[in-house]
Formats: sequence, C-alpha cells, structure tokens
Amino acid sequence: MKQRELGRSGLVVSEMCLGTMTFGTQTSEAEAHAQMDMALDHGVQFWDCAEMYPVNPLSRETQGDAERILGNWFEKTGRRGEVVLATKHSGEGYRNVRDGAPISSATIPAAIEGSLARLKTDVIDLYQFHWPNRGSYMFRKNWSYDPSGQDRAQTLAHMEEALGALQREVERGTIRAFGLSNESAWGTCQWLAAAERTGAPRVASVQNEYSLLCRLYDTDMAEMSVNEDVGLLAFSPLAAGFLSGKYQGGQVPAASRMSLVPEMGGRMTPRVLEASAAYLAIAARHGLDPVQMALKWTLTRPFMGSSIFGATTLAQLEHALGAADVPLSGEVLAEIDAAHKAHPMPF
Repeated sequence: MKQRELGRSGLVVSEMCLGTMTFGTQTSEAEAHAQMDMALDHGVQFWDCAEMYPVNPLSRETQGDAERILGNWFEKTGRRGEVVLATKHSGEGYRNVRDGAPISSATIPAAIEGSLARLKTDVIDLYQFHWPNRGSYMFRKNWSYDPSGQDRAQTLAHMEEALGALQREVERGTIRAFGLSNESAWGTCQWLAAAERTGAPRVASVQNEYSLLCRLYDTDMAEMSVNEDVGLLAFSPLAAGFLSGKYQGGQVPAASRMSLVPEMGGRMTPRVLEASAAYLAIAARHGLDPVQMALKWTLTRPFMGSSIFGATTLAQLEHALGAADVPLSGEVLAEIDAAHKAHPMPF
C-alpha cells in the first residue's frame, strides 16, 4: 500500500483510507473490528470517522457509536499507535449533535473531548470540520447554490476564532493536524490565509465527494490542491455503490444503502444508471473489476491525498483492497475521460 504525506502536516497516510460511517448500523461491532484487523494487515493505516456517525440511518440514539466501536478496538488490541486517525466536528444545523449549533471556539474543545473519550485515545491525528457554517454546495446542493447571502467579514472572523481554538488544542496535544470537509476553493484559501496570518494550524486536507460520477473537484479545487499542498480525501469513490453495478436494472439488494435510503441522498436521478453503465462497460471491455477500476482511478488523480472507501461486510472490504494493485492503461483512462464528457455530473 503506497503512503503519501498529507499536505504539509507531516502525517504520512495510506493512499486508501478505511471509512467507518456504517459502523454501528449496517456494520456490527464484531464485523467492524474484523474490518479494522484486515485493513491494517493490508497496510491501510489511515481511518476516517466522525462524531455524527453511523449513518443509514442517522439518529440521535446511535450518534457517536462509530467512534465508540473504534475506541473499543483500540482498547482491545493496543494498536492505536499503528493508525493515523481522523474524525470530524459536525457542522451547523445537524440537530442530533449540540442541537445544531454552529462550529465555534465554544464548541470545539467539548467536541474534541467527546471524540477522544469515545475513541479511547489521547490524540486525534486529523481533526476536520464536517461542513462550513456558511453552507456548502456539496450534498447535491450545487444545482441551486447561492452564496449571495454570505457575510464575508463574519466568515473570516469565524475562521480566525476557530483556528485559535484549534491552536490551543494542538498545544494541549489533543490534535495533530486540521482538515476541512465539503469546502469550496474560496473557503479553503481563506482558511489557509487565516492560518498564515495567525500562525494557527494550516489546512492539510479537504474531504469532498469525488468519484467517476461526481467530479466537481476537477477544476478550481484541483488547482487549489496542487498549488497549496492540500490533498483531497475523496469520499464516496464508488458513488454510494452505483459504480459497483449492483443497482443496475432496478435491482435493490437487501441491506444495501438504497434499501435504507431510496433516494440515495439525491443521487438517484434519471441519468445515474446510464452513466454508471458507461463505466461498467469500460471495465468489462478491459477485463477489470468495476469496483477496483473506480477506486484505482481516484488514486491516479494528481491532487489525491487518500481515497476513503467503506464496506458493510468483510468480503466487500477484501474486494475493494484489491484496487491498490490494479493497473489502468492509457487506453482505459482515455475511455474514462470520454465517458465523463458523455455523461457529466449525473447527480
């Protein structure tokens, strides 16, 4: 498993990252622990969580269970030191955590303490803000995104205040590096500028959705990443399972994400199955597994920090891990580009 430095943070992470958002709902604790064993044994030492996980469904009753499952594994195995651990502070409006309070210097210390307690660790390697207070065009909001109501002065003041709180946590030794999620190019650059002004932690990474079916990152964000040394942590690189082919022909496998969330968070559109079919056909023509092709493609991108993949079962995890060794020829990459032009942004 290849390793990459994450931004200028000094953290060295595996190019594939174990996602844990189903731990506690679709994935039982025993199955999750088996996945953690397998991931680490295959060199996947970068794991991503969030205080609001698990999902499918999200609920106040299960909030924090994914972190607890990780913490129980760390306690049981004593292998915390082998893992680069990331988690996230929930953003404004998520009612199951702090009744939807925005991220602020007042919420950051307690949120970190809560995560540390659930994770049974003394330090979080990468601490991320799950989405910005001012809102985001992610989560399929790009179609109607309107930033005209934003208050620039308020946004910049919030960034400096939050960075001050993060700097105090670095000094306390509770976090090592700082990352964003569901952010824009302008927002990321403002965080970088604020860190330079104040000497606070510099953004190491941005965790945004990225896959063959969702390529919003390819333009302004890509330019920012390359020039500012801020790596992408790609979430949903299999497009919530569409790129596996399991939903083609109207299929809805039992216990799949679509069986629990029929609209797939806004991804189930009239064009998504046709677009998926184009990539499935490329894999078939070249004798490639579609899951492994989709994952490996993300690893070829010049701005990639790590690609976050999740699995509800151990068999799915083992299957996905094979992506690291799959070669993608120039012909395959050219066909992928052609398919993207023919089927842009299907959701």
